Amino acid sequence: MGLQNAKASSVKRANILMLGLDSVGKSTLLYKFRYKDVFLTTPTIGFNVDMIDAGKDFTLTFWDVGGQKKMRELWSNFLEDADGLLYVVDSSDKRRLEESRREFELILKSESIKNVPVVVLANKQDLPGALNAEEITRRFKMKKYCSDRNWYVQPCCAITGQGLAEAFQRVVTFARQYSKSKETFTTLKE
Repeated sequence: MGLQNAKASSVKRANILMLGLDSVGKSTLLYKFRYKDVFLTTPTIGFNVDMIDAGKDFTLTFWDVGGQKKMRELWSNFLEDADGLLYVVDSSDKRRLEESRREFELILKSESIKNVPVVVLANKQDLPGALNAEEITRRFKMKKYCSDRNWYVQPCCAITGQGLAEAFQRVVTFARQYSKSKETFTTLKE
């Protein structure tokens, strides 16, 4: 059979769940990850799904779920198979920061996302008064809520693309590690 063939069939897939309040830039970010250019998005009713190759043997499926209040009640349905959580925050919207933090905390309390790695995107860094990564880390109590998992806060701007390559790389690395650890665990269980 040779290694070539063996390898072809072993493309690993990981599910990345993109959550955050409405209008924080989730769909724009997803579009940017894929096409590197900007387009105008409309609010996501329901969800967008996009598969992005992350290296030759690894494919990420991004689930970008709408952030309106009605949609948030459905978030828990998506947690089950997540291999990574990408939580997007509008760093410039101080008014809704607390609401965003509460939703974040609720997600992390869910059993089905235990140990799943988290990347928080501190989006809209181009806007005046945007909180930096340290501030977001502190306000979102990352060290407290994410002590059981890999986590990272990445400042970025969906419009200019600043910080997106780093964010994507971080998600890929975390998802790879997590998939590996899951496989090991499954093997042990069998």
